[in-house]
Amino acid sequence: MCGFAGFLGKCENKEQIVNEMMKRIVHRGPDSQESYVDDDVALGFVRLSIIDLSHGNQPMENEDGSMVLVFNGEIYNYQDIRKDLVAAGHVFKTNSDSEVLIHGYEEYGKDLLNKLRGMFAFTIWDKNKKKLFGARDFFGIKPYYYTKMGETFMFGSELKAFVPHPDFVMELNEERLPDYLTFGCLPGYDTMMKNVHKLPPAHYYEYENGQMTIKRYYQPEFNIDNSKSMEQFVDEIEDTFRKSVEAHKIADVEVGCFLSAGVDSSYVACELSKIQKVKTYTIGFDSFEQSEAGAAANLAKEIGVENYPKIIGSEEYFDSVKAVQYHLDEPLGNPSANNLYYVSKRAAEDLKVVLSGEGADEMFGGYNVYKEPLSVGKYQRMVPKFIRKGIGSVAAKLPDFKGRNFLIRGSKTVAERYIGNSYVFEVGERDEYLAKKYPSQPPQWFTKKFYDEAKDYDDVTKMQYMDIHGWMVQEILLKADKMSMSQSLELRVPFLDKEIFALSSTIPAKYKVSKENTKLALRAAANRQMNDYSANRKKAAFPTPLPQWLKEDKYYNLVKGYFTNETAKKYFNSEKLVELLDEHRSGKRFLTHKIWVIFSFLVWHEQYFDENGLAHRA
Repeated sequence: MCGFAGFLGKCENKEQIVNEMMKRIVHRGPDSQESYVDDDVALGFVRLSIIDLSHGNQPMENEDGSMVLVFNGEIYNYQDIRKDLVAAGHVFKTNSDSEVLIHGYEEYGKDLLNKLRGMFAFTIWDKNKKKLFGARDFFGIKPYYYTKMGETFMFGSELKAFVPHPDFVMELNEERLPDYLTFGCLPGYDTMMKNVHKLPPAHYYEYENGQMTIKRYYQPEFNIDNSKSMEQFVDEIEDTFRKSVEAHKIADVEVGCFLSAGVDSSYVACELSKIQKVKTYTIGFDSFEQSEAGAAANLAKEIGVENYPKIIGSEEYFDSVKAVQYHLDEPLGNPSANNLYYVSKRAAEDLKVVLSGEGADEMFGGYNVYKEPLSVGKYQRMVPKFIRKGIGSVAAKLPDFKGRNFLIRGSKTVAERYIGNSYVFEVGERDEYLAKKYPSQPPQWFTKKFYDEAKDYDDVTKMQYMDIHGWMVQEILLKADKMSMSQSLELRVPFLDKEIFALSSTIPAKYKVSKENTKLALRAAANRQMNDYSANRKKAAFPTPLPQWLKEDKYYNLVKGYFTNETAKKYFNSEKLVELLDEHRSGKRFLTHKIWVIFSFLVWHEQYFDENGLAHRA
């Protein structure tokens, strides 16, 4: 796991500039920093040594020096691809997975991408053609940012790497604030920094003669197989997941595991413990009854792995807020990012690599909201659409009562009601909190494309498809990469594997969710490795004591200070923000998520635009 930054364009002091860009992301690769500079391009690379520790430095050139590579990630099947390339006549200088990419691109061109199994973002500079080729992995595990400012094209693993370049202009993408308030992040492949974009997952680009062409190379599709029994699927999950963990374990350093009390990371730890002695790491909170530390410790004892909890309190949690938003590159209103920051910090004291359970919910149907089609569906089948629409319209205008939300949601199709796991401010509501009237659209501007692609799927599968392209990329994987790499820790996700998806995409909804639970087939497979309680524990969203902390004077006043500062007044209705905070403090409504989304934006803005912010420091 590493990081890269570079640019194409004419300017003076190229080597000095790319070195400054590398400094901004040195946390991704503290083991070594190298650069390549010629008349056209500058490439910088920071390395966290995982495979072939003594060699494999980058930027890496091919045999004749006509191509140069910078690569972030891991290729788990690199040894098999290497054999084919050697047979084709390629000469290797190292045993690293990186070298497979540059020789593979020479041999196969863009067709290399579908031969890969792994997580990756990489760039290849073709000196002869004066062309850049860049690609991002199938599910968006690894980040890839790019921007064109004037005649300069910049690219890198993190947005902050662009800040030192003299052509880079930091400008807030202000008109996207309504979208941010709705999703709790910015949906799609733009960022809150104007003119800075993200390469979509499963896409590659070519940049030549000042023009960029982006194309998709892989399309995740569901092909439901109704011919198999639950037991057959469970057998296949058990075998496929075991092989995925084995593949993700490849490294020349020790590999550990994150361990929450949930089935996903527990299953990862179980499988890894069959291969090696395992150190696991858990986040917990002092004086919090929902802390997962106790349950994780019990599971660790059951399956025979070491467990190292990191227990934090309110002060330590809030101390991380600025660093978290800085490292995220983009404002993200998900409180669990701070949890991940600290568990990564603890694991990095011992290790360079951990496995984690991200992606299991999207692959196997794990979110509690996926149960909704089971309850809403019966109502929708029994009551004609025009009647449901009328009832829902009336219910929406009435004060809250038991069943009101059900009637509203039951009046809508899944495409109308579900935009992903995070729906923070509704369209009409968000305008009350903004200081200006922005040209904005309902969230379906983003989701419609995916629902159109998933139109032939059942509702549960449509929701999965939506989350794979939205929530998972823009929240789950964003914070997983940025928080782990902020501590120079490589996080691997064996559930987000091509072979895992090939299997999970065939599982019918009846084997994914019931009225009682989620991830039914996956839990049944995990149940063969651990006790019933651990395998069937209900989904919990990385719980924190944050709702209570926001009611305490110290943190209420901290957030209020941000809600009433000049930045808040510039973008928001400051009085409404304080009302939001007061209403939560009174206990009238649970408003943690809305508060945190706005607070996170204001802290992020401070880090990147305030003259004393971290982004402006060398």
